Amino acid sequence: MLASLFCTSRYMGPSPQNVWPLAGVHYSSEIGTRSMNTVLDQFRYADEFGFDWVTVAEHHYSGFSMTPNPMIVAGALSQIVRRAKIAVLGPTIPLLNPVRVAEEFAMLDTMTGGRVVAGLFRGTPNEYVTYNINPDESRARFAEAIEIIKLAWTEPQPFGWQGRYYQYSTISIWPRPVQVPHPPIYMSGSSPEAGDFAARNRIGLGFAFTTVPQAKKAADYFRGRAQHYGWDPQPKDLIYRVGFYVADSDAEAIADMSATPNRASLSAANAAIVAALAETNYYGRDEGQRNRTATRNLQERIDLGQLLVGGPNTVVQQIKRICDELGAGILDCTIAAQLGDKTLRSIELFGTKVLPRIREL
Repeated sequence: MLASLFCTSRYMGPSPQNVWPLAGVHYSSEIGTRSMNTVLDQFRYADEFGFDWVTVAEHHYSGFSMTPNPMIVAGALSQIVRRAKIAVLGPTIPLLNPVRVAEEFAMLDTMTGGRVVAGLFRGTPNEYVTYNINPDESRARFAEAIEIIKLAWTEPQPFGWQGRYYQYSTISIWPRPVQVPHPPIYMSGSSPEAGDFAARNRIGLGFAFTTVPQAKKAADYFRGRAQHYGWDPQPKDLIYRVGFYVADSDAEAIADMSATPNRASLSAANAAIVAALAETNYYGRDEGQRNRTATRNLQERIDLGQLLVGGPNTVVQQIKRICDELGAGILDCTIAAQLGDKTLRSIELFGTKVLPRIREL
């Protein structure tokens, strides 16, 4: 099993945790700068202590994640992270120009010598407000954009494109990706439609803000559809995102997590998304989506595989259980508590005491 450090680039100052969009009145440029620098330090630590990947993602209008353009962060990381792969999981494809996305990934792959992982995601429906894109079009836009991006990476001759949502007279990107035929691609895969699309197009799946039982159902469906289309997904084709906090002992980890409000930030952020969409009834047909974003206590989240919390030995056992049930080969670990030096210590303990023991899982 491989491990990635995912930093949400969360605003580390006082602001409402259950509001979307978040008003700019809560923002301090001084705190924002300090927050960004802290994240870069954490990524540097992850690379130093053996994490296989580092991960950034795109979100808008929220203090939960100050990365509306993850490509900029990835570009900065190309000069800081010298060994680990840089996973952009990912740009929200239906909101963007797919040719520009293909160009930017190719630039990053060149700058890193072929260490980029391309997450091509649809994003959360609320964020379609950002650029005034109809969320009902997201799946069709996503499918068409992926075709363009893959062709831009692999077609050596200039070509045109006349589609439903995108039209280009000429596409011929420079630079070209270092990885051949292109960087590895992942997409979010919690719904049956996404699982079938990924299986049909031989794309890896990522699961975030969910539980192990729900992710297992989606992963099993994906594997079944992939076999229908003539291939067998490997563990490396599945990414599972989980919060983590490692301390020197179980007691210390539980005490730190119980004492900080940061442990609820992921649940609060997702609860805000659901609340923002309640009036549109976007989730009205999807009780599973509501369950994914439900607020739970610390032990419930550990039991459901949403959090890794404890000393190194305990966290290894928690990961083993996730691996046995889900079969994912890449664990995308997001920081569950921002506690200054203790957070850096958590990254160090995971890299030195946990990661060597999960390599063979």
